[in-house]
Amino acid sequence: MRRAYLLFVVLGWCAAGGSGTAHAQSGRRATSNGTDPFPHRSEYAAVNGIKLNYLDWGGSGPPVVMVHGIADDPHVFDDLAARMHDRFRIVAYARRGHGQSDSPSGPYDAATLVEDLRQLMDHLKIARASLVGWSLGGNEISDFAGRYPERVDKLIYLESGYDWSEANFAKAFNNMLGVTSPTPADLESLDTLRIWFRRSWLGTKTPWSPGLEAYLRDFARVKADGTVSVVPTDPVIAAILATVHVWPRDYTRIKAPALVLYTEPFFPSDHPDAAMARQLRDFERDVMVPFRRANMDRIRRELKGARIAEIPDRTHMSIGVEQPDALAKLIGEFLRAGEPRSGIY
Repeated sequence: MRRAYLLFVVLGWCAAGGSGTAHAQSGRRATSNGTDPFPHRSEYAAVNGIKLNYLDWGGSGPPVVMVHGIADDPHVFDDLAARMHDRFRIVAYARRGHGQSDSPSGPYDAATLVEDLRQLMDHLKIARASLVGWSLGGNEISDFAGRYPERVDKLIYLESGYDWSEANFAKAFNNMLGVTSPTPADLESLDTLRIWFRRSWLGTKTPWSPGLEAYLRDFARVKADGTVSVVPTDPVIAAILATVHVWPRDYTRIKAPALVLYTEPFFPSDHPDAAMARQLRDFERDVMVPFRRANMDRIRRELKGARIAEIPDRTHMSIGVEQPDALAKLIGEFLRAGEPRSGIY
């Protein structure tokens, strides 16, 4: 079993290998196995010594920059962005080592990841933006808002209001991943990979969407024999996880208004395997429920004025793809309140 693929799901931070440089392309981006149907442009920015791939939805509204989680790619936002880009200028990018961005050997420390975001905004001539962070993306938006408060209008934590560096949680979660990780049979084809992802992270009731398909095809690499490998590579995953363990949140430095969205359960509760379903329910009850509540309480104490909302019957990975119209409306209303000033240079 590929360790990189096991860690593909670490903390829901769902994403060819090596350290090569991605090739630039514009217009509707053709994935490795199909055509991306969404009306964004796929571009590359030379920032911080590497090239980052980003999806630009255009628009003349207030800028919104979206940051995905570990082992994700920017297409995780496709279904949400498709419902917002008529009112906002949406940009989502692949952090270094992910998707179509460069995959250098290093560094992957917190300061470098935040600097990548800053230089990307400079490249795009975005002086000030609202930031959306999904899962681990909450680390970058928190750190960036603390370092550069003048460049942030509002923050949206999309299932990312967690301090992932908490040691006891990390240990319990890693144990759970040993149960949920894919078997070699799950990597036999793009179809088997899709089935595994739906079963393990979305649940049976979440419909497969064009955004999920684009997302899957951006992190999957289909080999000549039809089997699948994924990005990031093992060394990139290891480097980012090492950063996560020493990257605690500091909410007290943040001045921007924040919307913090939580779901439950973390994993789907309707796994077809009865024994697996029981283990997932036990994990939710014994680990996730207290961890979630502790993080909510901390945010109430430290992130003054934050609005916290719970969205039941969504998993960590389905929050942005199941009923995206309702989510886009909730986020849009929060962003529109007070009409942030223009963030374009």
